[in-house]
This record gives sequence, structure tokens and C-alpha cells, in this order.
Amino acid sequence: MVGRRSVRHLSGLLWFGAASCWLALMLLGAGCGRGSTVKLSENSHQSAYPAGPGERQLSVDPAGPRSDRASPRCRSGSSALGSSRIAYAATVIREAVVRAEPRDGALEVARVRPLGRRGLREVVRLIAVRSSGACAAAWYRVRLSVLPNGTTGWVRASAVKSYRVQSRIVIDLSQRHLRLFRSGKLAFETSVAVGSSATPTPRGNYFVNERYILPDASGPFGPNALGISAHSNALQDSWVENGPIAIHGTNDPRSIGTAASHGCIRIANDMMRRLFPLAPAGTPVIVNA
Repeated sequence: MVGRRSVRHLSGLLWFGAASCWLALMLLGAGCGRGSTVKLSENSHQSAYPAGPGERQLSVDPAGPRSDRASPRCRSGSSALGSSRIAYAATVIREAVVRAEPRDGALEVARVRPLGRRGLREVVRLIAVRSSGACAAAWYRVRLSVLPNGTTGWVRASAVKSYRVQSRIVIDLSQRHLRLFRSGKLAFETSVAVGSSATPTPRGNYFVNERYILPDASGPFGPNALGISAHSNALQDSWVENGPIAIHGTNDPRSIGTAASHGCIRIANDMMRRLFPLAPAGTPVIVNA
């Protein structure tokens, strides 16, 4: 059980929101509404604590061209962001409209607010930048944690605060293996359990958007959970919040190396403790077949 000292420590890292909440992204299942009983995944009532962005070294880093306003080379235009060594992410600092093109009046794709579901700080991944003629970022193309999976759009640069991420997670579903790279170099790897044939883990390009500490590590989600921007294709219509996917520990270590989950990625608890501090919010998560 987490005591007052631990809760205060977490609140000091509270870049994500309130000091405690229900881990609804994985715990709640189908059956809501019309008088039916709410079903809980793994029959769990575990509570969880937002763990902040991770890596206290994370610092604001404007993603895009450097400010050299006198340079004749400064031209407006779009360019990709990130590489195999680094990626860019951002926190949302004011409500903004995400548009299909980098211009006001373009088709609205979504809206993002500083606080997302359950009052947690909203995170987006930056994948491109539209620069102004003054060598400054005017728009960012962002990857969102909304349906359909892989949704992207453009948001005004003034609506977000960007930072660098050195980590990248690659999950191989056929090998049931997870690898984490730091600055392009392999830093961690482990076997995992993946989604069953009925509830497969969705393939695609995602990112870590929520990080949790679970005070009871003996539960079905182990000591930690990393929410990612994916949603289950099989459970979108039956689970709350459209069947969110996460990487988490487990109380069933025998399932590691098999296809046994509802779509989440299960890791042995000792390995989850090692992975968690290496994967700050915004870490790209690539799920391959």
C-alpha cells in the first residue's frame, strides 16, 4: 500500500495529473449501460498512480529549424521530424484544433486539450514540422491516441511544448519479443505475451501516452503499465474507451511467449521494472507482424 510519503513523491512528478486514479484503460471491460453489470478485465479492481513523464532529463526542445532569422536559407516548408536515434513528442498546453492540412480553415480532424481522459496531461508525437519564413516552427504534424489507430493531423506549434525522446520500442508479434533502443542502440529486450487470435494486438506505429505505478505488484498488471496510443480492433465496440492497449506486467508468467492476452503486451514483472524507467512519455512503439 502506498503511504503518504510515496504519494507526495509521485505528486512531485505530477506532470500527468491527479495523484491517483482507477486504471480504467485496462481494467474496465464490456457490459456498461442498460442496467447490465460492468465487467472488469482479469476481474481486477487495482488502483494505479500516474508516474509522470519519466526521465527527469527530459527538457523542452523546439522541434524544427533552429532560429537563425538572418539566414537567407530560411524558407517556409514541411519536413519530417525524428530519426532512428531520436524522436519528438509534446505536451498539449492549450486547446487546439487538429487539421488535415497545416493551415487555418482546413478540415478538422480532432481537438486536443491540455488534459485528456481521467485528467491526465495530453501527449502527442511529432512526426513533421511546417516552418515559417522566419525559421520557426508554425505547425506540427502529430500522431494522436484516438480512433482510428494511426490518426494524424496538423496542430499549431504554439499549442504544444515539444521535447526529445531517445527511446524507441519495437515489438515483434510473431517472435513475441520486445526490444528497446536508446539513441539507436539496443538497450533492452525480453520475451512477451501478445494478443490471442480472438483479440490480437494491433499492428502499427504508436507511442507511449500514459505511465502508471501499481501499488500492488501481485495483481494481473504487475508493478507498472505503459499505456500506448493503440486501441484493440476487436474490442473497440465492446470495451470502455474503445479498448485501449498497454504494455504491463503480469501475475501469469507462464503466459510469456504465448498469444494469450486481450491485446495488451505482457512482460514478466522483473523485466517490466527494468523497462519502465527507459520508456518516457512519447516513446515511439512500433508493432510489427
